[in-house]
Amino acid sequence: MLERTARAEADAAARAPRSPHATLLPPGWPQPRGYANGMAAKGRFVLTGGQVGWDREGRFPADFVAQVRQTLENIRAVLAAGGAGPEHLVRLTWYVCDMDAYRASLRAIGEVYRAVIGRHFPAMAVVEVSRLVEPDALVEIEATAVVPDE
Repeated sequence: MLERTARAEADAAARAPRSPHATLLPPGWPQPRGYANGMAAKGRFVLTGGQVGWDREGRFPADFVAQVRQTLENIRAVLAAGGAGPEHLVRLTWYVCDMDAYRASLRAIGEVYRAVIGRHFPAMAVVEVSRLVEPDALVEIEATAVVPDE
């Protein structure tokens, strides 16, 4: 069993995109799916405020997954303005108004995440909240990225 787990971890590591950061996986822990237990990084921090799923005109899609896509695209834009990209992400904190909607949409969210961010999975947390500052927002995400020193 341990040999199979070690082989699976090695296979997963070989398929993962190259990141300038180290993913933290305590010995004996199973590889999480879709997030990292932790990240170690050294460099210049690029932080986003809580990003929501509105477009440049301040309009929100009505659909939860569409808001997630727009939110992740907004995060990419803020990171780019700070000289960072999705590969520099070390932490994402998601705030959702409906955990049931989040859980029911995991497959679609995963597809959207990989399309916008790629196959880079930083440390993440998801928190259910009663509401967000923007009344039409269904999700808000804060991001932390670290750009390695050159």
